[in-house]
Amino acid sequence: MRILIVDDEKRMAESIKDYFQPEGLESDLASNGLEGKRKLEENAYDALVSDLRMPGMDGMQLLRWVKEEGPEIPVIMISAHGDIRDAVEAMREGAYDYLVKPFDPDELLLKVRKAVENRRLRLSVAAGMAGRAKDEMVGQSPAMREVDRILAKASPSGATILITGESGTGKEVAARVSHRYSHREGPFVPINMGAFPEQLLESELFGYEKGAFTGADSRKQGLFESAQGGSLFLDEIAELPLHLQVKLLRVIQERKVQRLGSLKGTPIDLRLVAATNRDLEKEVREGRFREDLYYRINVIRVQIPPLRERIDDIPLLAGAFLARVSGTMGRKSMELGDDAIRFLLRYEFPGNVRELENAIERACILSESDTLRAKDFEFLKSGSKGLLENDHHAQPSTIQKYPYIPGESLEEMEKKAILAALERNSYHRERTAEELGITRRTLLNKIKTYSLESGVEGE
Repeated sequence: MRILIVDDEKRMAESIKDYFQPEGLESDLASNGLEGKRKLEENAYDALVSDLRMPGMDGMQLLRWVKEEGPEIPVIMISAHGDIRDAVEAMREGAYDYLVKPFDPDELLLKVRKAVENRRLRLSVAAGMAGRAKDEMVGQSPAMREVDRILAKASPSGATILITGESGTGKEVAARVSHRYSHREGPFVPINMGAFPEQLLESELFGYEKGAFTGADSRKQGLFESAQGGSLFLDEIAELPLHLQVKLLRVIQERKVQRLGSLKGTPIDLRLVAATNRDLEKEVREGRFREDLYYRINVIRVQIPPLRERIDDIPLLAGAFLARVSGTMGRKSMELGDDAIRFLLRYEFPGNVRELENAIERACILSESDTLRAKDFEFLKSGSKGLLENDHHAQPSTIQKYPYIPGESLEEMEKKAILAALERNSYHRERTAEELGITRRTLLNKIKTYSLESGVEGE
């Protein structure tokens, strides 16, 4: 992070810079508002820390310039005791926060970190709202970048792709992205194996000739033929009955499909993409899925991570869903408040991306305001296994692992609270410190005091 500190008291500005440096914050200094304005025009910063009273262009004038013409960054004002009214006015003008001299440098550091994090989240939401196609994966997390890399490299080859992941993670979206990467001119044809009765599924997949069975009054083309020149997506392939698995295997091997009631096969040219939320290896071991078919479809495997393992993508996804839903409702000015974003980041989303999309849609419909707040998502808390009643932060898995023991010392309680917060935040030190309301330096001291270093080494 890069911070601009504007203060005519050189020793004050330099002491803040020296304090920020070990915490990973680079700082530039300016002695007045005009110099600060020039540096903001010439360089990129994540936040501005400015004194209120300065000769020439003061902090209030600098704040107004930032809000009207300058970069979109948070501004934290520093005021003397007699400037409280001015500090409150600065908040009305758009300042993120203010501190009164003399102040605790730890408190300033915490405010700067929160301000920068809020800015990052808002930019992510704005990027998501900028517009995404329905068949485009949304996400910049390392896991999703790897998924995109594999799909981009494997799809043009024509090899069969198996997409795995929990329900609601976006397997069909990944399949559509794979089809786009394949550059095939034919259609993308999806079918959910669990959505059809066994007899109907066979005729849907392979088609039939007139008179093949009672009610077959005319010839029907199956989905394999409908996907000629394109991609056939077999969703929830583990639901396919064993006798149809044999027929599917033959189609893959021979590249021909035989309609029901026909004695000859029709050549096919298509890409096959399959998906499942089950453990196919276990299905093979227990005799519910053919081993030879498993190896035929498992040429290129893509694992879609659950949303709880890609929480950095939540603002992007929420922004994309909000833009789509509010657009259809004619409420294009809708936005997500900071408290709503943080609520969504705390929630585990057992239903993954699908649950997030449904939550955004419901909140848009029921909210009377154009800004969605945390209270608009309270319904998630009541139906979640990941959150305790009246607690947006605690997760039952952690609480049950570290229950309260009557009579235990405050030190033991504090140790458990820190360990629980570390686990909730995947041992990310800055997020843990922010949740606990302490600085990163204080957290590191506590980790050392309670001998929690081994857990953090795996960060």
